[in-house]
Amino acid sequence: MNQAANLPGMDRYPQLFAPLDLGFTTLRNRSIMGSMHTGLEEMPDGFERMAAFYAERAAGGIGMIITGGISPNEEGGLAVKDAHGNVAFSASKLNTQAEADGHKIVTGAVHGAAPDVKICLQILHMGPLAYNDNLVAPSKVRSRISKSTPHELDEAGIEKQIADHVNCALLAQQAGYDGVEIIGSAGYLLSTFLVEKTNRRTDHWGGSYENRMRFPLEIVRRVRAAVGEHFIVIFRIAAMDMLDGGMSWDEVALLARELEKAGVSIISTHFTWHESQVPTIATMVPRAAFTGVSQRVRQEVSVPVITSNRINMPDVAEAVLARGDADLVSMARPMLADSQFMRKAAEGKSEEINTCIACNQACLDHTFNFKQTSCLVNPRACNETLLNYHPTEQPKRIAVVGAGPAGLAYATVAAERGHQITLFDAADAIGGQFNLAKRVPGKEEFYETLRYYQQQLQKWAVDIRLNTRITTEQLQSADYDHIVVATGITPRVPYIPGIDHPMVMGYIDAITGAKPVGRNVAVIGAGGIGFDVTDLITHEGPSAALDVDVFAREWGIDFKHHPRGGVTGVEPQVARADRTVWLLQRKDTPVGRGLGKTTGWTHRLTLSRRGVNMMNGVDYVRIDDDGLHLLVANQPECLPVDTVIICAGQEPARALFDELSALGLSSELVGGAFEANELDAKTAINQASWMAAAI
Repeated sequence: MNQAANLPGMDRYPQLFAPLDLGFTTLRNRSIMGSMHTGLEEMPDGFERMAAFYAERAAGGIGMIITGGISPNEEGGLAVKDAHGNVAFSASKLNTQAEADGHKIVTGAVHGAAPDVKICLQILHMGPLAYNDNLVAPSKVRSRISKSTPHELDEAGIEKQIADHVNCALLAQQAGYDGVEIIGSAGYLLSTFLVEKTNRRTDHWGGSYENRMRFPLEIVRRVRAAVGEHFIVIFRIAAMDMLDGGMSWDEVALLARELEKAGVSIISTHFTWHESQVPTIATMVPRAAFTGVSQRVRQEVSVPVITSNRINMPDVAEAVLARGDADLVSMARPMLADSQFMRKAAEGKSEEINTCIACNQACLDHTFNFKQTSCLVNPRACNETLLNYHPTEQPKRIAVVGAGPAGLAYATVAAERGHQITLFDAADAIGGQFNLAKRVPGKEEFYETLRYYQQQLQKWAVDIRLNTRITTEQLQSADYDHIVVATGITPRVPYIPGIDHPMVMGYIDAITGAKPVGRNVAVIGAGGIGFDVTDLITHEGPSAALDVDVFAREWGIDFKHHPRGGVTGVEPQVARADRTVWLLQRKDTPVGRGLGKTTGWTHRLTLSRRGVNMMNGVDYVRIDDDGLHLLVANQPECLPVDTVIICAGQEPARALFDELSALGLSSELVGGAFEANELDAKTAINQASWMAAAI
């Protein structure tokens, strides 16, 4: 009898749940929680909170965990200063025994929760992307996204960096880690040695590719010699760096083969440098878009290969493995979204997985703004010691009015805790503003969140009343113990003479198609909604998020021939609707500055390539048959438009709450009804979850 066939999950996902023998140890399945810096690493109680965070995911069935990046020394990390020149934020490092002792809390918790789960520490030297006064690199080449030019390493400095990597690996081993991942991608230190444009040295650490490989290979050799044979050593390679003039395919393949000779246990394929202008992790990227590149690397080596990026459901991971694209699948953000991802997959409950929608709003946007990471769809992520949904000792009858993100989060959390929930909404479906977002090309993942909430409502027996515009009198007569008002927002209508002209419509009508959009369009308001509407009305053809070939054409990637960096000499081919569009804002700041840090540039670049006219510092004078009259730099201008779409913000819809309060009924506001700020699902779900956990 085949014992492997009896392992949990093997009947449903035989590739994903197959063990992997590394010779000296075995991974229990092919899933990895990839590296993601959480911000917990720098907190006073960070080790305890990281321990809870990782242990919950170990217990949830993951095969191996790779921690957020830890610097091997001071110059490889972050030291953000305040206005007075004092260090206000310092990134985690591991180069002392005291720091290693702290990490034992993490490894002990993980192995205590699941003894067969492996946990590896990622050694991350940021090199020219570091935030400190002593950042270093092979040459004095400033990154496009850095404010500082790095110091060029001399021979002694290079030897120090190698020794510090070895020391970090040894300390990780002493701290109880099962291995380390050495990151050699993304524009961090090791990767800058590999690429000619950032390594301009003429000594034996630069020049020929064999010389440029020397630094990362020497680190791997010395780490392997120091830690012995029975320790996992992973190297994260830039399999396609998305840089003009980046690494060629032959260079990638040679590096992979040489890494195997140097002693790596596993090669992890990564895509892009941070300064690349190709999205690789945003929701507009198709699922598993880059795994074919991993397969090419896998064909060059005999050690296992990890693939990653936009693999967010078990069936996607299974298909990737079944195709032979990789031996292991890394899913970092999906494990933020649902710590029980693998357990649910094993139990045949994939429909209950809280799917990562790749929005980046609470994870990577927070990371790059030096904030604690969490997750838009799962506020418990990184808050496991603070936010828990314990059974209530006093069940209440609660009415939740509004089935948008805030209402759904409150209803499901409170019901899970044992409260009796009735959920009202005037619409014929749950979701609220999510039903608008899912219509925007590139945001199809929002369907997954609605599917998850629908499952949770059923699981926790929430009484759902759709097509019901509940009144204050009805709520009062039903005698609920508590009423939660999650009625969301109403679009703000600015005062502009002619705002009632027939050519004017709101963003809801534009998104739903309730009114036809003309050929010449002005979009008033350049926040997230304005960008979404403009994206929708300038889009032509299939969504790039659903078609890898379309995605590759639009972003200028050649997966088939793999020129240098995957993009050198490839011009983006942008399909666009036959429309002239002006995207307008009153503020003098650059249009789109308020968008998310990790994805905002993709939206700005997309619209720019489609020929959208983005204008700031405008005053709206009037709307009439001639079009939209403006003042731009105090000069009059008329845009000859046939459609004006209003995306000028929102107002809280709180009339119901005011009526309930006047009657003295127990009630509270949540989500947009509490504070209207764009269509902020992150804030709404987070606030609702904490409130429902407390009642």
